[in-house]
Amino acid sequence: MHLSNEYINQIIKLGIGFEVLTALVGMFFYYKVKETKVLKYFVFFICYVAINELVGLYIKNDDGVNAIIHNIYNFLNFTFFLLLYRFHLKNKKNKKIVLIFCSTYILLFVVNGFFENYMNEHQRFPYIIGALFLVIAIILYFIEILNSEKVLNTKKNLLFWISVGILIYYVGNIPFRILRNYYTQLTDATVLFIVNITLTIIMNTCFIIGFVWSNKKQPY
Repeated sequence: MHLSNEYINQIIKLGIGFEVLTALVGMFFYYKVKETKVLKYFVFFICYVAINELVGLYIKNDDGVNAIIHNIYNFLNFTFFLLLYRFHLKNKKNKKIVLIFCSTYILLFVVNGFFENYMNEHQRFPYIIGALFLVIAIILYFIEILNSEKVLNTKKNLLFWISVGILIYYVGNIPFRILRNYYTQLTDATVLFIVNITLTIIMNTCFIIGFVWSNKKQPY
């Protein structure tokens, strides 16, 4: 599949537009989470994501700078969400598992810097491991919900919608990321690009639904 640069730029702007919209919606509904201990920081995080993507769009032709920006983003992204789920999990064993995941990811990120210079190369292996850890953490969260009365109020739970969005994104993204990283000769970069943008839009749509439908008093 071949797409013109103009069309690709339009798709990129559409994806970033959804991220900016999500940040604006999050700020508008911040009052719903401002009393929470950890979830309130999600609003600040999605604002950072929107700004990060806008900066990345502006300097997209500088591969070195883009690598730094994306590596920092991935590190903050996986660390933040793993700690978020550790906080909201109730089962002590699950909390310990996610803490181990988070510590392992941070260690891998640091060690991988000796093999892939994160100043000018996109880190591949830590991304895949971090994504897998995050998917498992979300599954543990869903299992706890299904085994509690929280399942009756999932529609009004912002973290539930955040989890749905992130799970869809990474379950769809991980296989394509592996193909792009290790089987580049077998993949069409354009298809991978479109899939990634589509998943980004779906994920951010879930975030927006969560902000709109969730209660001010979160039913955790």
